[in-house]
This record gives sequence, C-alpha cells and structure tokens, in this order.
Amino acid sequence: MGKTVIYPGTFDPLTNGHADLVERAARLFDHVVVAVAAHTSKKTLFSLDERVALAHSVLGSFPNVEIVGFQGLLADFARQRHASALLRGLRAVSDFEYEFQLANMNRRLAPEIESLFLTPSEHLSFISSTLVREIALLGGDVSAFVHPAVAAALKQQAAARA
Repeated sequence: MGKTVIYPGTFDPLTNGHADLVERAARLFDHVVVAVAAHTSKKTLFSLDERVALAHSVLGSFPNVEIVGFQGLLADFARQRHASALLRGLRAVSDFEYEFQLANMNRRLAPEIESLFLTPSEHLSFISSTLVREIALLGGDVSAFVHPAVAAALKQQAAARA
C-alpha cells in the first residue's frame, strides 16, 4: 500500500490555493484524499454534496486524488483511510497558531499520523474561502481566485440571495 495523505477542510468554496496544494501533494504522495468536512462550527454557503461535486469538477483530472465527504473526528477518518499524514495549508503567519493547535490535538488523538504543512504558491497566498465568498455574494468578480465551475456556482448563489 502506498502513502496516503488526507487534506481536510470545508472547502466552502474550493479556491485556486486549495487546488495548488492538492496538485503538489499529488506529486508527493501515492494517494491524496480531499476530505470535505460535513459538520463544522462554520455555517457553509454550499451543502456537503455541492462542495464535494465542486471539488470533483476542479480536481477530477488527478488520477491519485479522491474526493470524499466525511463527518466525525478527523483522526478516526484518517485511521479508517490508513493515512500516514494530514495535510494543512499555511497562507500567512496568522494561520500558524490555529494550525499548530490542530496539529497538536491530532497528534494526541492519532500519534501515528503526522501533520504536514504546505504553503500555497506566492501568487495564491492571499486567497481565502471567506474572502472569496464575501466578494462573490457582494457581486464581485472572483474568477481569478477559483476554478470556472466554482465561480459559476458562486454567481448562482449570489443571484439566489439577491
């Protein structure tokens, strides 16, 4: 069995920064599982099924990438998938404290699974799902920050809320 990494998140929406990390992880690992979180403390714009479908639209061309929705503890999910690592992205120093807490908690829950961090390419480091959502819902153009399928879905959401 090859090395599996789990890349968890809400991906609401999936951005070009997320896609960049998946592309690089796909070169480093035999199997990348993009784990779209079902239950989070965040209220999501898109349903779980919509977020999974959008991720398939964006990442479906990578043969060693699997996109799945999940619920429950990430540590349990990672064990079920026989993952050796969890992948998280760091865009800025401000992300570090939260990600450090998550990594330490995951280490306590699943000491056999490592947490790894990648930074997005420099030209994508300022993109966040929160900002993209906000811009889209206010009628702004997000086409430089997301895949065309995601931009279309955001435009549809904005129109439905108008």
